[in-house]
Amino acid sequence: MGAMSELGPFRINSDGKTLFMNDYAWSNVANMLFLESPAGVGFSYSNTTSDYHKSGDKNTADDAYIFLVNWLERFPQYKTRDFYITGESYAGHYVPQLAYTILLNNKKTNQTVINIKGIAIGNAAIDEELDQKGMYDYLWSHAIISDSTHDAIFKYCDFASNSTSTMCNAIINKVGNEMGDVDAYNIYAPICVTPAERNTSAVPGSVTSFDPCWQYILEFYFNDSMVQKALHAKPTSWDLCSDVITSWNDRAVTVLPIIKYLIANGQRLWIFSGDVDAQVPITSSRYAINALKLPIETAWRPWYLNKEVGGYLEAYKGLLLITVRGAGHTVPSYQPQRALSLFSSFLGGILPPSS
Repeated sequence: MGAMSELGPFRINSDGKTLFMNDYAWSNVANMLFLESPAGVGFSYSNTTSDYHKSGDKNTADDAYIFLVNWLERFPQYKTRDFYITGESYAGHYVPQLAYTILLNNKKTNQTVINIKGIAIGNAAIDEELDQKGMYDYLWSHAIISDSTHDAIFKYCDFASNSTSTMCNAIINKVGNEMGDVDAYNIYAPICVTPAERNTSAVPGSVTSFDPCWQYILEFYFNDSMVQKALHAKPTSWDLCSDVITSWNDRAVTVLPIIKYLIANGQRLWIFSGDVDAQVPITSSRYAINALKLPIETAWRPWYLNKEVGGYLEAYKGLLLITVRGAGHTVPSYQPQRALSLFSSFLGGILPPSS
C-alpha cells in the first residue's frame, strides 16, 4: 500500500492495470526496503496458521528483527550502511518498538549488529489517551463537531482508563453523525463517489493529483494474477485490510517510554504530521511530545520548499516535530514533493530551510 500509493517509485493509473513514475519516490535518496508486517498483512503469510492468533506488538517487533538480521546476512554489503526506520499510523508502535528491539540485540556480541541511526514516524499512534484527546480537539477546532458534543465527550468519556460508558458511546456515535461523509484521513480531500467504477482507459496519472478512489484501484491491481506472479507473491485475495489476523494479544497503551529510551541512546527521532488528518492528527502528536517535557532547542517556525511554506517545525532536545502543510494521514500521497524534502532532511540530520 505504501509502496504503490505513497513513497514508492511507481503509482497506479486509474485503469488499475498500468503504472506511472513517481518523481518524488523516496528511493531517489535512499535504498528503500518495504516490509509487510505482521505476517498476514498484504502478501505476507505464515506457514503456521496459529501464528495469526498470536499477533501483537511484541511478536511484530521480534519477527521484523529476525527478518532484518536474515536479510542482512543474505545481503552483507548493506551491513555497514546507516539504517533508518520509517512508518505511519500504528507504526507509531511498530517503528519505535523495532528500533528498541534492535538496540537491545545490538548489545549481544554474538548477534548481527544493525547500524540503526534513527526513526521517523508520521501521524503516529503514540499514546492512547492523548491520541483520543487530540482527535476530538482537532475535530472541534476544525469546525467538524459542535461545542456541545466536544464538551460532552470530555465529560462522559474516560480516555485515561480506556473504558467507555453507554453515555460515552452515544456521544461518539453523535460525532459520526455531525461529521458526515468526510474522509477522516484527509478532511479536505474529495471522497470516492463511485467506488465500483474505474476509468478503464489508460489515462496518464499525475503524482500531484491523488485519485480519491485509490483504494479500489490498488485492490484491482494487486489482485491481477499477472501482478502477483511478477511480484513472486503466493496467489491470494489481496485486500487493503487483512482479515487473516484474528486477534491482537498485546498493545502498548503508550510508547512514550520507548521514545525516551531511543532519545537517551542517541537515535535521531522525527515525528512528522500531515496537518489535515483527523484520524491521528497533529494535536495528538503535540500532546504526546508535550508529555515528554523536553527542552525546546529551535522555536516553532515555518519551513519552506519552492518559496512556499511546506509546513512547520519545532525542535526539542533529541526530537523534532514537523508538519506537512496540506497532507493527510498518508503524507506522501497528498504532498509527495514536500514529503521527499522532509525525508531528505531527516536523512541528512538537518532542518528544512527557514526561508
